Amino acid sequence: MAASALFGSVHAQARPRVRWRMVTSWPQGLLIQQAAEILAKRVEVLTEGQFQIRTYVAGEIVPALQVLDAVQQGTVECGHTWGPYYIGKSPSLAFDGGVPFGPNPQQHNAWYYKGGGMELMQAHHADFNVIGFPAGNTGPQMGGWFRKEIRTLADLRGLRMRIGGLGGQVMTRLGATSQVIPGGEIYTALERGTVDAAEWVGPYDDERLGLHKVARFYYYPSWWEPSASLSLYINLNEWKKLPQEYQEALKTAAAETNLVHLALYDHENQAALDRLVKGGVRLRAYSREILLAAEKASKELLEEIAGRDATFRRIYTAWGRYLEGLRQTQRALYHSYDTFIYSAR
Repeated sequence: MAASALFGSVHAQARPRVRWRMVTSWPQGLLIQQAAEILAKRVEVLTEGQFQIRTYVAGEIVPALQVLDAVQQGTVECGHTWGPYYIGKSPSLAFDGGVPFGPNPQQHNAWYYKGGGMELMQAHHADFNVIGFPAGNTGPQMGGWFRKEIRTLADLRGLRMRIGGLGGQVMTRLGATSQVIPGGEIYTALERGTVDAAEWVGPYDDERLGLHKVARFYYYPSWWEPSASLSLYINLNEWKKLPQEYQEALKTAAAETNLVHLALYDHENQAALDRLVKGGVRLRAYSREILLAAEKASKELLEEIAGRDATFRRIYTAWGRYLEGLRQTQRALYHSYDTFIYSAR
């Protein structure tokens, strides 16, 4: 036992001491921010304290929507964010986080880890001097908070909505005006009437932001984010400096965070949604008319982007082919059972 303890101590001393900073796109106190904290803690434990990552919430070092820029430029070593925030840099980054009418979290992970997604995306990440890994997932999100009921497509026309990613572009095609606002500013935007509606994450985080106090109608499903996968982006130069052992610790911590974080959301959302409904929130489903129009507009948008962007077309084609095959299988393995369980009996 003494020899083992001595060996462990010597081994720890042989490891280089590394201190990194991780900026995030998230406000303090939300489950979405916890993904970054879970990851940082696991890296520290796996390296016996020799590799430590300090997390910074949105605004402490850089604004919420400039995380990728900070990592790309080397301002910080790494960041935790959502790929679709950066479709202005490249629409292909949407595949990191979620595409309208795309896969659910389980299907997204199948594509990313085993279906060639990680290889395709990391090849594209290199264009921005970063390497990325899935590192958390909110699960299927809700469809947003509205001041008034949205019964038909006509109700979307002229509506000002906080919604990011490709989903925002689809909403624009349906007649709304989309805006990208950091999470910490959504409450104020709704309260002051800067926007008429807003989507954020789901019951737990939305409740923490107090969105139910400024908008009473809560819609589902979030067709634009059936899976919201979060990303760890690492500056490529800093990544290459790491010993292989630390690289493996980061990969392991990111994968574990991806699993635990999704479970955390599933666990906390059930009680949060119950509290919201009991508190007077009016839960509403999008009409079939709206869902069909959104699906059609989404497909048209993706096809248009693929027609003009070679990188997007390459990823979209592989992603679509894999997802189509996966859904065929899961229709038998999962959907038939779920349909029976959730049907009114």
